[in-house]
Amino acid sequence: MKEEETSMEDNCKCIKEALTSACQEVVCLKKHHHKEWISTETLDKIKERKNKKTAINNSRTQAKTVQAQVEYIEAN
Repeated sequence: MKEEETSMEDNCKCIKEALTSACQEVVCLKKHHHKEWISTETLDKIKERKNKKTAINNSRTQAKTVQAQVEYIEAN
């Protein structure tokens, strides 16, 4: 019984790896190449603003929305 379970798990792993590698070859993962003139600090600030904007959009109560908007304004 143990051997059958192990072989099934191994088969599943092999199939998953084969599908993953085939998809990566066909579709290719897009690598984000940022412009050289944009510093990492600027990219971090952009990401922070984006996260704060998402927090505004995802807030459910008006109080949380106002708080998220205040944080967003301070980030600018």
